[in-house]
Formats: sequence, structure tokens, C-alpha cells
Amino acid sequence: MASHRMKRAFRAAVSVTAAIAVVSVSPSPALALPPAQQQPPPDTASEALDQYEKLTAQAEQVNEDLLAAKTDLDKKKAALAQANADLAKARRTMTQAKADEEAFRGQVDTLTSASFQGARFNKLSALLTGSSAEDFLERAAALGVLASDNEEALEKLTGAVNLAADSEAKAADAQARAQKATTDAQVLTDKITKTKDKLDDQIEVVEEAYDNLSGEEQQQLAGSGTEDDSVYLGPSGAGGQAAEVAMAQRGKMYVYGAAGPDTFDCSGLTMYAYAAAGISLPHSSRAQYGYGKAVSQDDFQVGDLLFYGTSASTIHHVAMYIGDGTLVHASTSGVPVLTAEAPYGAGQDYLGARRIAG
Repeated sequence: MASHRMKRAFRAAVSVTAAIAVVSVSPSPALALPPAQQQPPPDTASEALDQYEKLTAQAEQVNEDLLAAKTDLDKKKAALAQANADLAKARRTMTQAKADEEAFRGQVDTLTSASFQGARFNKLSALLTGSSAEDFLERAAALGVLASDNEEALEKLTGAVNLAADSEAKAADAQARAQKATTDAQVLTDKITKTKDKLDDQIEVVEEAYDNLSGEEQQQLAGSGTEDDSVYLGPSGAGGQAAEVAMAQRGKMYVYGAAGPDTFDCSGLTMYAYAAAGISLPHSSRAQYGYGKAVSQDDFQVGDLLFYGTSASTIHHVAMYIGDGTLVHASTSGVPVLTAEAPYGAGQDYLGARRIAG
């Protein structure tokens, strides 16, 4: 929703006094919460602004549902590709194993027949009928070779039979997995289509609600209206690099499903920032919650991701810690990327943090 109406919102301001160029920032209202968790608006907020915040919260929840479904669909497609590859490999192995089985079976039959025909020609008969010790040794050695060859052929035949059976079982399993992945992918595709339609409808409602806000209310929504031109230099490491990239996006507007370079939603911003640091993340705050390791609130480091929701399955927002008790995030429609106090400046339903780098 990168319309001209959204661009009328002003950029939020943060003063700078810390060595990393970020300082004391007063908490902003929790604008990205689901309806059940929406915090009361400030006393100066009108009913129109209150309603707008509730509508954007609903749209953000639908947007996250859509992004999570898309991420899940990517996994289903990957599972399908792997299952098809396993199926093809199993079938190739089974074909070769059955060919080897036939070849080794013929060799065993030949050796077995030769052994049967010469069964009475044992080592004793070789000794009695031999004309010399050398003759006996040659005949005994020939019998030993025949027995050894037959044993080796039997081992190869058994191995080929077992391999063919194992490959056949793996092929059946891979085929079942491929069929399930195909069905799951189709179900998710249908869900994504319906969710996208729902989001589009919700965005239209949000746009109309934004147009009903006064200029003062739009400024209140976006922040103080002062440009934030502070310089932020992150510490060394991937987390610091990601934080620096995220901070460089301040002032760019929130758009549902956007991942840069000109507009962002919450997980689009964190994904974009970490991609610049060489770390790949999915475009979903719920999916990003599964990356890295958990960290406590008193152990935040620059680059840590902060998540919001009542549980892992209801996560609807993500922000990034940038140091000095401050975070940066793409908060909600009508608001540019900005900083706020960590962690509750991005929502009162703070759930936990994950360290992606380090």
C-alpha cells in the first residue's frame, strides 16, 4: 500500500547521545497488536485514530498469516522436490540391483551345477587318484577356488536381492511423501489465495480509514514530524551490520508484504537487514522466531530480533534491537520505519527475543 496517501505521514524522531548514536526514546503506542491485545489509545487520540489503529492491527495479523502460509508453502515445495529426487534415485538403484541380481543368480547357478557334477571328486578322491603330490595339490586348489567363487557369488546375489528390496521400499516411501507434499501444497495454495483476498479487502478498509484522519491525527500516528537524521554506526559482526542496514531504512513507509528497498513490513525489514549481513531469513515473523537462539531481556545485544504475540503460533510482529535500550522496526501502516524503546515500544505483548548472529 505504497500510495500517495501513506506518504503524507511524517517521519518519527529520535535524539542521539549514545556512542552508537541512539539515546533515550519515549515509548510509542503499541500499534501493531492484534485486536484482542490492542492497547488503549492516548487521551489525545480521536475515535477515528483509535479505529484506524484497530483496523491496521487486524490487517497486520492477516498479513502475517499470509506470509507464514507462503513460508510453509516453500517448505512443502522443497519437501516435494526432495521426495521426487529420492524416488528417482531409489528407482535407479532398484533397476541396477535387479540387473545385478539376475547376473549373480546365473553365476551361482553355474557354480552350483559345477560343484554338483564334481561332488564325488573330493579331496580324498583327489589324493587317491592323483599320480603325484603335485597333482593332488593342483586338484585340491581347484576345488577350493570353485567353493570360494561360489560363496562370493552367493554373497553378491544376497546383497543384490536385499538392495533391490530396500530400494523398492524407499521408492514406495518417497512416492507417498511426494503425494502428501503435493496435496499439502495445493491446500496451502488455496489458503494463500483466500488470505490474500482477505488482506486486499482489509487494506482497502485501512486506506479509507486513513483518509478519514485529520492532518493532525496523521502526524500523531507517524510521530513528531521532525526528521531523524542521526547517524548510526553498528558494532562489528553480522548483528551490528544488520542493525546498521535496518537503521538506514528509517523514514521509509510501511507496506503490507513489502521487503524493500523502498518500503517494508516488519519481517521484510529484518529479512532485508540480515540479507545484507549474509544471513538468509524467511519473510515471516513467526518463521523467523525459529531461527537463532533465545536470549533474555537483560541480555539483549545489537541485532537481536524481538517478537510480539501471545504465543509462537500467534506472533504478528518483529523488531530489531540496536542498543542503548532501543529498537528499530517497521511498525504499522501510515508509519515510517522508526525507533522506539525496547522491548515494549513495539507492543505490550512482547514474547521473546532471538539472537540470529553470534
